[in-house]
Amino acid sequence: MEQLRAAARLQIVLGHLGRPSAGAVVAHPTSGTISSASFHPQQFQYTLDNNVLTLEQRKFYEENGFLVIKNLVPDADIQRFRNEFEKICRKEVKPLGLTVMRDVTISKSEYAPSEKMITKVQDFQEDKELFRYCTLPELLYFVPVVNTSDFPQGKKTSRHPLHQDLHYFPFRPSDLIVCAWTAMEHISRNNGCLVVLPGTHKGSLKPHDYPKWEGGVNKMFHGIQDYEENKARVHLVMEKGDTVFFHPLLIHGSGQNKTQGFRKAISCHFASADCHYIDVKGTSQENIEKEVVGIAHKFFGAENSVNLKDIWMFRARLVKGERTNL
Repeated sequence: MEQLRAAARLQIVLGHLGRPSAGAVVAHPTSGTISSASFHPQQFQYTLDNNVLTLEQRKFYEENGFLVIKNLVPDADIQRFRNEFEKICRKEVKPLGLTVMRDVTISKSEYAPSEKMITKVQDFQEDKELFRYCTLPELLYFVPVVNTSDFPQGKKTSRHPLHQDLHYFPFRPSDLIVCAWTAMEHISRNNGCLVVLPGTHKGSLKPHDYPKWEGGVNKMFHGIQDYEENKARVHLVMEKGDTVFFHPLLIHGSGQNKTQGFRKAISCHFASADCHYIDVKGTSQENIEKEVVGIAHKFFGAENSVNLKDIWMFRARLVKGERTNL
């Protein structure tokens, strides 16, 4: 039965990805300009030549660094992920190694444990239900190396400053890493949708640190310190089940949730087994390594001799193929 279900899902994703043009699958932005340059096959750098994406979809990702696939994840799966998250918030389940991030504005409140207090849960690789997202046939293109789910509600701290995900990763090459981010309900500018800077994946990794925002941001919500403020931005308005795939160097962030409801999403990162670990000491990533290692030592008793590579090797999970370099 499980094999039949997986086969059916694979047909669904192939149907989505096999549509005739990128315009049919890219969410309509509310701001910014999207470009689609002319490419010759030998110019493709960021997508694989595997006949999964159409030529137009590959062109779009190559030029902009992201691609939205509409209605990719079934409602039934999304509901199961929501149910599991609520159980975690109520402390009914406590998966090993799971990090639960409370909203910094109410972190010391006396509220009873509930989803209203939690902005994010991450490192859910030991939670069989949430980790199932990383193994969905719709998403299995690369090997996952990090996973996190995101549930901001009604606070300024739901904001994540503009950043590049590669800042958090001690492995390369960046072109063999991709994020899958799925909306679990309607997401718009009003409740803090993703904002992306198209084409910025073609640049380099920039220095990151905490922004000087009133009210602060949550732990490890680093942001780029020197980006072009006038560069065109695109806000990704998405419906439940829509999934955006984007490059780890793409500059992106999320806005403030101005509603009293939630902006629930679930995401993971996938990397090819051909990636390799690097030493981030002496680079702009040294600050995030120091912070992550400090947290690991405080909460899990990790030795001071561990580094960012050690932590990611521990967190990595194989979902397809063979585990080699990572």
